[in-house]
Parts: sequence; structure tokens; C-alpha cells
Amino acid sequence: MASIAPRERSTFRAGLGTLVVMGLLVRLGLRFRRGFGRVTPEPFVLAVALSVVVLLAALAFGDWPGAPSEAGLPERVGVALETWAGGGLWKLLAFAMQATLMLVVGTALAEAPIVQRGITGLVRLASGPRTLVGLTAAVSIGLALLSWSLSLIGGALLAREAGRVSEREGWRLHYPLLCAAAYSGMMVWHGGLSGTAPLKVTAEKDLVEVLGPELAAKLGTMPLGETLFSPLNLVITGGLFLLGPIFFAFLTPKRGRDPSAQPPPVHDDAESVADKPAANRLEALERSPWIVWLLALPMLAGLVSIVLHRGVGQLDLDTVNLALWTLAMLLHGRPDRFLAACERGIRGCTGIVLQFPLYAGIMALMAASGLSGLLSSVIATAGPALLGLATFLSAGLVNLLVPSGGGQWAVQGPIAMQAALDTGVAPKTLLMAIAYGDQWTNMIQPFWALPLLAVTGVRARDIVGYTCLWMLFGGVWMGLGLVLLG
Repeated sequence: MASIAPRERSTFRAGLGTLVVMGLLVRLGLRFRRGFGRVTPEPFVLAVALSVVVLLAALAFGDWPGAPSEAGLPERVGVALETWAGGGLWKLLAFAMQATLMLVVGTALAEAPIVQRGITGLVRLASGPRTLVGLTAAVSIGLALLSWSLSLIGGALLAREAGRVSEREGWRLHYPLLCAAAYSGMMVWHGGLSGTAPLKVTAEKDLVEVLGPELAAKLGTMPLGETLFSPLNLVITGGLFLLGPIFFAFLTPKRGRDPSAQPPPVHDDAESVADKPAANRLEALERSPWIVWLLALPMLAGLVSIVLHRGVGQLDLDTVNLALWTLAMLLHGRPDRFLAACERGIRGCTGIVLQFPLYAGIMALMAASGLSGLLSSVIATAGPALLGLATFLSAGLVNLLVPSGGGQWAVQGPIAMQAALDTGVAPKTLLMAIAYGDQWTNMIQPFWALPLLAVTGVRARDIVGYTCLWMLFGGVWMGLGLVLLG
């Protein structure tokens, strides 16, 4: 008995420590939820405010090729406004259409009966609110390692159904916490197979496109074994994959203990197309499954060909949309049912249509005025020991204004790679530091959350308290990894 007692005491202390940590995280999560809920503006208001701030900063500190520093203020204002309104606002129209289509066909796919049953079955694996939130985070992060777009739409659909199941089970759960867990994968995606920066340095033509021929020749291409599959990324990204579900589970109050539990909003996607007899042969043809197969078969053949030739790691947003569209049509079986589901999905696209142009304008101002390069150059002056951490922090800041992995690599990549060559720091380390910084502040940047907000029906202010906590926790993990392993 005496030999067992110390072991029992050790187990008791470990269990007590876990309970204390869980209690602290729950209280911290509740405080962040209330605090950020009071001060966080709606995404459209934030996009307008950022546009004004960047415009003023570009006029004050920017270097405009069309209006040199000695030019008068009216000339500089004219060039800036022309850059912003004449072309900048419209640079993301193709991307906005991609995001809109992803939301529409993704919603249609989620409403297919067999998908509803599958998601419900997955959600029912959870035994309570904590495991339900942890499961949602695990799925979101797991999908993000394959493709950021899969994580965004898949996590949103899972969170929506998880909220419904929790409501049916009578669990008092704050629904926005589920939605925050569903968004958690967007802080892990750039270390996965769809990471823009690591994929852009594997081929010489892509390297030259961003860095220029001289710097690209000095640097040389970097295979994925040096970036995505390096020990640094396996530790950092693997750690986030393991820690994320635990973190969100610990944020969840005990069953029935949430002081401000919020049920999911009521959705009308239970509507269905009435199967009335066709009035004539034309109407019967319009409802025929053959219409679906006439489009779905060539789409499916093209999708298989793309995946076989490119591999899973090269899936882009167009390929994901093709897959969602094809599956949604096949699973609904009839064109009228598919179109009815799409019509319900398109109602949530307002934020994407109106806000993506504003962020495109911000990106254009940052690039044209040289503000992005100026900001990155200042941070790149840090000493070799802290250059990786400084690059990570600067990338997080730049991401708030240029919320695009490809755009950020184009702006910050040349400066960081030159700094690596000048200081002797491994270029692959700074490349991954840019990737981690780019994904890090997605947790407080509503740009990427817009499709998720539309699917789940929550507001940005409802989830930002939780996502900010995840950002702080994950930021410490990524920063330590860069300092100790970089």
C-alpha cells in the first residue's frame, strides 16, 4: 500500500492541475467573449475604417511613383484615389466570385439528405458539449492541412449541424464557441498542403516570378522536404493540430454551466421542393435527373483528371468548387432541388460581395505606396537570432492589411529572402515564419471568416473573443518553435 500511495498522490495532483487549468481557461474565455463582444465592430465597418486608415497612411508615408514626395498634396491624393478606385477595388472580383460560389454550392451540398445524415452521425460521436467543441476544432484543423477552403466550408457546415444537435440534446452551449472552433483551422492552413509560400518556392518559374531572376538564382528552389515536411513545421503544425482540439475543449464550460448559453439561429434550409405532378413534358424534362447527369459526368471526369495530374497538395479553390458543385448536384439528384438549395445559400453572400472589394483596395494602396515593403524592411533589420521571430510578427501585422497568402508572399518574400542571405539565417526558416504570421492573425481578421459567418449565422463579434485567445495561445507556440528550432 505504501508503494502505491505516492503514485496515487501524483495522479491526483495531475488531475487537480488539469481541472485548475480548465477552470482558468473557461473563465478567461467567458471574459474575452464579453469584452470583445462589446467593442468589436461589424466586419463591414472594420473594412471601411481600415480603408480610411491605410489611405491616410499611404498619403503621409508612402512613396508614389506617379506623384513624388515633392509633389503637392492634391497630386498625391489624386494618384492615391485613382489607384484605389480606378483599379484597386476590383482586383479581387474573380476571388470574390470563387468565394461566393463556394458558399452557394457548399450550402447546397450540406442540404443534401445523405450529407445531413453523415454530419449528424459524426456529431453524435460527441458525448457532451466539450467533446463536441473539441471534435469541431479537430475536423477544422484536419481539413486545413489538406486545403484551407475545405476547412472553411467543411468546418462551418459541421458547426451548424453540431449546434442543431446540441439544441436537440438539450445541452446549454454557447453556439458561437462551436463556430470559433470551426474557424480554428485558418490558423494552421499555411503549414499544410495548400500553403502558398511553401508551394511557390518549389519551381524555378514561380520563384523568379516573385523574387526576380537575380535573387532567385542566389536562393535556389526549396523542395517541400525543407519546408512543409521539415522538423520545424512538423513540430509547429503538428503541435497546433494536437493542441487545438484540447484548447477549445478546455474553453467549454461544463454541461449546463454556461452563464450565457446561445442556441443556433433558426435556418430555413429544411424547405424542400414540392413534388407536384409535372404540368407538361417540358416541366418534366426540367426536373429530370438526366439534366443533372449531363453536366455532372463531364465535371466528375474533369475533377478526377485534375486530382490525378496535380495531386491533393495542389488543389486550388477552383478545384474545390468543382468538387462541391458536382457532388451537390449528384446528391440532390434533380436540378430543381439543387437550384432551390443554391437559392437559399446565395442569401448569405452579401458580406463577400461588398467587403472583398474594400480589402482589394487596401492591398492595392499598400503595394502601390510601398507601405508593405517599408513595414517589412523595418522588421527585417532585427539581428540574426531574432530575425525569424521578427519576420513572424511582421507577417502577422501585414496580414491584417493584406489578407492573402499569395499577396503577402509577393510583398514580404523578396525582403525576407534577401535578409536571410545577408544575415546567414536559413531562408526556409524565414519562409515558414512568413507562412505562420500570415495564418496567425486570421483569428482577428474577418476577411476569411465571411463565408463561415454566412453559413453559421453568427456575427464576427460573437466569435472573436474565442479566436483571439486561440491566436494568443498559438502565437506563443509558433514563436517558441521559431526561436528554439529555427
